[in-house]
Amino acid sequence: MSTATTTTPPQPQPQPAAPRMTAEEFGLKYAGDHVEYVNGEVKEMSMSGGGKHGKVCGRVTFYLTQHADNLGHIFINDTFVKVPTPDDPERVYGPDVCFVSFKRMPKDAEIPVGTITVIPDIVFEVRSPSDTWTAAIGKVVDYLDAGVRVVVLLDPDTRTASVCGKDFWQRMMNATDTLTIPEVLPGFSVPVARFFE
Repeated sequence: MSTATTTTPPQPQPQPAAPRMTAEEFGLKYAGDHVEYVNGEVKEMSMSGGGKHGKVCGRVTFYLTQHADNLGHIFINDTFVKVPTPDDPERVYGPDVCFVSFKRMPKDAEIPVGTITVIPDIVFEVRSPSDTWTAAIGKVVDYLDAGVRVVVLLDPDTRTASVCGKDFWQRMMNATDTLTIPEVLPGFSVPVARFFE
């Protein structure tokens, strides 16, 4: 009496994962695109901020330049910035506006074509209608953990500013308050309402 034998068909072998780009490689490859680099994936960013979002970003840049142009570099329009996290050391975000002091990046430093790898002192994020609060706060935490000293989250819908720092976490301000950032820019003082005019 013979016993029939069955053979298992060969199983496909998993392909090795493609090597992840460095933050610098990402910046050079995707310069000009509205994307970020998170956990090894290129993530397309929504452009739904619209005119209101752009106007607030412009106001931030105006007031920051008035006060801090001789103190550091000011980057706008989703400049690629490396924001390493423990589980994603090559993470890249595109903050709306950021300030890097001359202490962190000398005045005569060569500005990279792609990704800035120096951690900013201040990051401003303007909340778009498509941004969830969970995602916005997640970015704030990543920025602070990476070494950003202060993150300012501006919300055009509520006309508020949330100022977050590692040592004090959050100061909430409404349109009748004045935004100050004494931890990084002593003397910077702008009524919150001005950002939304």
